[in-house]
Amino acid sequence: MATEKNIAPETGWRGLIQNWQSDLIASISVALVALPLCLGIAMAAGMPPTSGVLTAIIGGIVTTFYRGSHVGINGPGAGIIAVILSAFAVLDDGSGHTLNYVLAAIVVAGAIQTLLGLIKLGRFADALHSNVIRGILAAIGVIIFAKQIHIALGTQPTSNEIIQTLKEAILFIPDINPFVAIISLVGLVVLIFHGRIRVKLIALLPAPMWVLVLSIPFVYLFDFSQLHVIDFLGSGHVVGPHLLIDIPNEFLSVIAHPDFSRMGELPFWTSVLSITMIASIESLVSSKAVDRLDPYRRRTNLDKDLVGIGLSTMISGAIGGLPVTTVIVRSSVNINNHGKTKWTNFYHGIFLLMFMFFLSPVIQQVPLCALAILLVYTGFKLASPKIFKEVYNQGAEQLIFFGGTLLMTLYTNLLVGLFGGLLLVLTVQFLLARTTVMDFFGMILKPGTHLLFHKDGSYELKVKGIANFISMIRMDGLLMQIPEKSKVTIDLSETRLVDYSILEHLDEYRKSMLDKGGQVDIHGLEKHFSSSTNRLALRILPVTQQIETPRQISLREMALEHGWEFDGKEVDERRIFRSFYFFKSKLIKKVHNRIIQSGEDIHWQICDIEFQTGALIAAEEYKTTVGLMHIPGPLPRFTIEKKGFLDRYLIEHKDIDYRIYKNFSPEFSVKVEDKKTMDEFLTEPMRQLLIDSHIEHLESNGDDILIFSDNLRPALISEFARMFKFLEDMKSILRK
Repeated sequence: MATEKNIAPETGWRGLIQNWQSDLIASISVALVALPLCLGIAMAAGMPPTSGVLTAIIGGIVTTFYRGSHVGINGPGAGIIAVILSAFAVLDDGSGHTLNYVLAAIVVAGAIQTLLGLIKLGRFADALHSNVIRGILAAIGVIIFAKQIHIALGTQPTSNEIIQTLKEAILFIPDINPFVAIISLVGLVVLIFHGRIRVKLIALLPAPMWVLVLSIPFVYLFDFSQLHVIDFLGSGHVVGPHLLIDIPNEFLSVIAHPDFSRMGELPFWTSVLSITMIASIESLVSSKAVDRLDPYRRRTNLDKDLVGIGLSTMISGAIGGLPVTTVIVRSSVNINNHGKTKWTNFYHGIFLLMFMFFLSPVIQQVPLCALAILLVYTGFKLASPKIFKEVYNQGAEQLIFFGGTLLMTLYTNLLVGLFGGLLLVLTVQFLLARTTVMDFFGMILKPGTHLLFHKDGSYELKVKGIANFISMIRMDGLLMQIPEKSKVTIDLSETRLVDYSILEHLDEYRKSMLDKGGQVDIHGLEKHFSSSTNRLALRILPVTQQIETPRQISLREMALEHGWEFDGKEVDERRIFRSFYFFKSKLIKKVHNRIIQSGEDIHWQICDIEFQTGALIAAEEYKTTVGLMHIPGPLPRFTIEKKGFLDRYLIEHKDIDYRIYKNFSPEFSVKVEDKKTMDEFLTEPMRQLLIDSHIEHLESNGDDILIFSDNLRPALISEFARMFKFLEDMKSILRK
């Protein structure tokens, strides 16, 4: 195996000195995304718009100095909109001090978060069922959508009930203000298509910033500076300054202070508990998602991170800000723009501070509907049909958990939705386990799960009873006792029920151990029934066989015709693919449909692969077909791609620390680790093969060669023959 060059950057001050340039450049993109989102989140939460930016500034400048994340970005998250709105509703006593009461609740919530981190409860999010959390996030998405769609369309809801507000969005269509709606429509088009437009000028600014920039000309076109009526199709529509963002000329005038006079009342503490729970869950879930995207596979210290965001939340609430969380969209932008250390977070806070001091007059010309459409889009992505489909594919019972939590949250509140969702999970699992109540909880609380150490240095975790979200913390505690680079066997044969959330967690553990050089084997589910064909689905009885798709049938016939192997099942080849630069910061979700030519020293395979960039609401998924060739003996490390492919998909590869190789066709961009070995590899027949081929991207990690054909899409059945020929021709050239 070739030496791995993906060495994690230094931390602390050494990391600052070594990586300041890449972090500084990444922070500009992060700040440009953060500015409109922070303004919109604060506005949607009922706070002054600038309080959102103030929160991000504190999250950047303060949190950076004490936190557990390496590349996460801190600031206000969309998840806290619903709890802050709820706090305003229950704490409004007509005194005019509601904002100050809410700030007090934020400060106390931050103190509790700090305490939770200090007593090492940072992993308590693992004890919450993953689809209950998704249900909560989806409900938050619906709440955001319902509240903001009216602002985006220029209508005024008459009800505070979420479901009724959604209905009114349809009923009030005849009352839409077209001069507001056209701005929102332009913003929505930008948000949908920005990532698909391959024009460098457009790629210069992130989509949220383009929404703001493109909205300002409409403000002047329709003259929002003065209150007046514009006729359209026989109806008059009011436009004026009330449709613009209202921020002060002096940024520091936004500072407000908490009022703790209602600490003895129940509504205050329900608000504190809601803010603590939702802000902590959003942060911990986002941190774990960021860890999966980090190309250096670093892990967040969740306890330290909870302390850091807790302290920052206390400071933020004390001067008029929102709760500080780890935010996935801005963190994804940071990773995609090659931010390497925590100092990107610090720089983005500095840039936001500069924006607010120097760009306030410009921000005052941004219409409210531009911010609203950003949040409408965010809300939709949190509760999109795609989420429902993904959950259903995990098993019908998972859709019940998800949907039940979603509905309970919408019809009651976030706390009832959270605890009601967990109770629903236990009820369904009890019915599936077909046992008594006493035995059911006995198998959860005292299952007999234990860890064994064998003489050969390996470990075995024997899981028993009911393996669900409640048993997660104990199981995690046992797994944490196992040293890195160990060989681990996880035996699930004595379980009565294994929930999706447990198998999902164990799969993440297996991937983490593989990254560290360990080995994990999970077995014992051969006699369990699966609730769906998903490999991580809930297990209680024997697994049913999966029927092959038409694509798999065609590929199997093609493989048999040539005397090759075909394997349609999903396999874990992630470790091999992650050794290539292309997949460093991407989450590989599925590798399947493999045609394998083996039995020789040089062998290859072609497979379908699904991967994801970003995470949560920033996620973008791709499906493609790739070739993978293994050659015995050392290979030069290199990347070769047609320049069009580079512009569309591989902008991130400008960060590869290889040297440019000019001794090749100008139609290709070539980077190499060592020019001499590359000269030896690129014989004249090999050069001609690459130039004449349809191949868009070729990459070597030192042991294997990764091959992309055409676009990032699954190859048509008719296109496989072309890939076969290229691989066989390359194999023949290499043999000579």
